Amino acid sequence: METGSDDVARFRERLGLPGIIDVHTHFMPEQVLRKVWAYFDAAGPLTGLEWPITYRYEEERRLELLRSFGVLRFTSMLYPHKPGMARWLNGWAAGFAARTPDCLHTATLFPEEGVEMYVKEAVEAGARVFKSHLQVGAYDANDPLLDAVWGMLAEAGIPVVMHCGSGPAPGKFTGPEPIGRLLARHPGLRLIVAHMGMPEYAEFLALAASYPEVRLDTTMAFTDFSERFSPFPAAERGRLADLGDRILLGTDFPNIPYPYVHQLQALERLELGDAWLRAVCHGNAAALFPARA
Repeated sequence: METGSDDVARFRERLGLPGIIDVHTHFMPEQVLRKVWAYFDAAGPLTGLEWPITYRYEEERRLELLRSFGVLRFTSMLYPHKPGMARWLNGWAAGFAARTPDCLHTATLFPEEGVEMYVKEAVEAGARVFKSHLQVGAYDANDPLLDAVWGMLAEAGIPVVMHCGSGPAPGKFTGPEPIGRLLARHPGLRLIVAHMGMPEYAEFLALAASYPEVRLDTTMAFTDFSERFSPFPAAERGRLADLGDRILLGTDFPNIPYPYVHQLQALERLELGDAWLRAVCHGNAAALFPARA
């Protein structure tokens, strides 16, 4: 299969980028990833769509591909769907980050007894980003069990990539309203709204306009695939430009039904300018996740 590495290289070269930083990529224990892929293959109820996995390869091959695209730093987004999983996933992710220096050490959480302790352990172990998936986990970000955790992460300045939008199917606790309540209590939380908050793009952009530490990642937004069922509103294009310093490239690699370069081309055709593209694909994330010696 043609991986598209040359097309990505041309995109980088045209913009003069030293590389790409992708804040939303998935690496997880193989047995967990296989179950995720099986869910997509079965057009699970949260998607209900035909969703062929473009980069269905073993872990080493997936790492090779990201590096061939010029991705300098990426994440190992992983998430529990029930109590008792998060600490184990965090242990795996710490090991993965230790053997994969270009991966930002990622951790996760779930509202359960002991969450404050294992989040503190992950922070002390060097976690640089957390993943929260309100849709799959089916929990409220405002669960009292998580309140001290959000305070801890806000104080530490550690970003949280949160799937809180209601796409591709609404969950009991998704949408902008509960996130507005969360931010009212923790305005300093470095929240990265996954998928641009799809389909509530306007509402999540409004939250970003109100809270300086809120950012959004581009994962699957603007692509042909997503535009079919959740088009980005043309009326919000100006706000997308105005908040250009807080939009971060995310892709969902490897679990995407199209080539990696298509996410970059989808951003390019927004016609928001080369400076905007350079910031989104590298500069904003480089400032948020500076390189460590």
